[in-house]
Order: sequence, then structure tokens, then C-alpha cells
Amino acid sequence: MIEVPPLLLVLVIVNIISLMFFGVDKLKSKRGGWRIPEVRLLLVAFFGPFGAYAGMLLFKHKIRKLKFLIVPVFLLIHVYLIVRFHLI
Repeated sequence: MIEVPPLLLVLVIVNIISLMFFGVDKLKSKRGGWRIPEVRLLLVAFFGPFGAYAGMLLFKHKIRKLKFLIVPVFLLIHVYLIVRFHLI
């Protein structure tokens, strides 16, 4: 059996949740229902930038919002930390 580092498992789960947040918010925006606050989306993106960025591109959601330009920066920070500290 392949042993998966616990931190990798956490990162995958958090990024899947982040992707889901962006997908749900896009669906809610199309249906005109309750929306996820932008602050919450940004917080989720901070902890799961891979999923958030994938969600932005996949669902074409929040890609024109100036404040969401920070998401790729979050992603680069995560990549740096993972590589720098050999977290995976």
C-alpha cells in the first residue's frame, strides 16, 4: 500500500473543498440565490489556492474581479512553501 503524507492529504481535501466553494457560488449566481460572501471565498482561496484557481478558470467565476487577482499569488506562495520546506 502506498503511504500518503498526511499534509498532502490535507492539502488535497482543502483544495477540493475550495473548488467546490467556487462551483457552488457560480451555480447560486446563475440561479439568483443565496451567495457565498467574497470574504469567505478569499479565505478559502488562501488555504486552498489550487482548487480556488481551478474553480475560477473552470467555472469562469470571479475572473474579472480585481480583488480575486490575489488568488494566483496565494497559489505561488503555496508552491514556494511546499518546495522550500519539502512539505510533500
